[in-house]
Amino acid sequence: MTTNASSRYDAVIVGGGHNGLVAAAYLARAGRRVLVLERLARTGGAAVSALAFPGVEARLSRYSYLVSLLPRKVVRDLGLRLELRRRRISSYTPAVRDGKPTGLLVDAGDTARTRESFRALTGADREWRAWQEFQATTGRLAERVFPTLTEPLPSRAELRRRVDDEAAWAALFERPLGETIERTFADDLVRGVVLTDALIGTFTHAHDPGLRQNRCFLYHVIGNGTGDWDVPVGGMGAVTDALAGAALAAGAEIRTGHEVTAIATDGRGDAEVSYRHADGEATVAARRVLVNAAPATLARLLGTDPGPAPEGAQLKVNMVLRRLPRLRDPVADPRDAFAGTFHIAEGYRQLETAYAEARAGRIPSAPPSEIYCHTLTDPSILGPEAVRQGLQTLTLFGLHLPARLFGDPAAKERALAASLAQLDAVLAEPIADCLAVDAEGRPCVEARTPPELERELGLPGGHIFHRDLAFPFAAEDDGAGPDGSSAARWGVATARPNVLLCGAGAVRGGGVSGIPGHNAAQAALADLARTGR
Repeated sequence: MTTNASSRYDAVIVGGGHNGLVAAAYLARAGRRVLVLERLARTGGAAVSALAFPGVEARLSRYSYLVSLLPRKVVRDLGLRLELRRRRISSYTPAVRDGKPTGLLVDAGDTARTRESFRALTGADREWRAWQEFQATTGRLAERVFPTLTEPLPSRAELRRRVDDEAAWAALFERPLGETIERTFADDLVRGVVLTDALIGTFTHAHDPGLRQNRCFLYHVIGNGTGDWDVPVGGMGAVTDALAGAALAAGAEIRTGHEVTAIATDGRGDAEVSYRHADGEATVAARRVLVNAAPATLARLLGTDPGPAPEGAQLKVNMVLRRLPRLRDPVADPRDAFAGTFHIAEGYRQLETAYAEARAGRIPSAPPSEIYCHTLTDPSILGPEAVRQGLQTLTLFGLHLPARLFGDPAAKERALAASLAQLDAVLAEPIADCLAVDAEGRPCVEARTPPELERELGLPGGHIFHRDLAFPFAAEDDGAGPDGSSAARWGVATARPNVLLCGAGAVRGGGVSGIPGHNAAQAALADLARTGR
């Protein structure tokens, strides 16, 4: 997509991922002249759909796959034609008790059913009551914290007053999450189900004194004030298509196949953005540059030291099945178990063991992972022939598999084999027997490691959040008070006043949210209005 135009813009956005598109749409709707430069041949970044297997009509959400943090405000403001569908089943976790296969089912639509599942697993109501109380606490926290994510960045004290629950504040903002989990729950499996939300894309453990686990957990339980993780109807590509359409309709220019190579600025006046494309190289001037890329990438573009490299820690596996597999648990219906988050090898002690093995440089012997089936909630990603054949998709997201483990070319296959072996351990039949085959006769399974995410998407270290997540309040010394810059007040500041972060590396980044794009656009609009530039 290219539009002929002069070389000076109010805003140039580096990267056409979903956050960049949100920023472009807001700025263009405000009448600003906006250019989006995207290295790849299509927009969307990690929020895309793809026909991953030749001859198989299934448009998979290839990288990111669920939506929790995208505010309804952004959807309304930009007039997005987008449907997010709620999953009735929250999770299913297989287990073995007294030598017999069983499992824990959390049914968001049936409290009595969930209570009975807790009772059948643990033999009493103690864990159920603790679960209810804990969910109520995180629910209240979500209601109070989530609205602040699209407001100017509060101070720590301001957010603490907003939370208005000293016990919850201490548990989630001040003390390692493991202390709260161990104090609240007695069952190892239940503890593990809670802890997993603290480990998605984050290589850490329950008692990390740096509280990385707490920050990750927070963003996973506050989405839209409920913490629900929804399925984008049509796949992740539908989210990106809606955002790109909104940006284009508002007048933004989007150029794909245009790789930004440098940003030159002293922080004052216009910045110069250099890029290359199929026909050569060029430079444009921008009053503001919004960077929808990792802070380490921004440092490289500015010619400065990026500091320690971030490190991703996950394995993403996409599969297409001829049918859902049967489970060892005789009570569990696969259509329930795979409709929500299916936890594998994610007991509390299993998670700690896997972390210790990976930290020691070994692929975990029992890699923890989470699985879900998109097509049980949204079959629209299947073509007519795939529907006729009864195909289903399956997404596996593996934890505690940091980039450091994949220096050996064979490591990916070992990690995949170990992860699928853990899945097989809870199935009544091997997953390989259920895989569909593509037009070339190959099983429909693909995996992506952190190094591959770096090569394909430009994510340094394959880190899906661009860097460690931050608590959603201002640091004491970042100037985000009444006299601070608009960028600091919105949590999108960099060392250059005319360059803003609008991607996951912003203070309130991470996940498919659009929040950094919204916030960077608000900061840029305020600065442009104030300076008259």
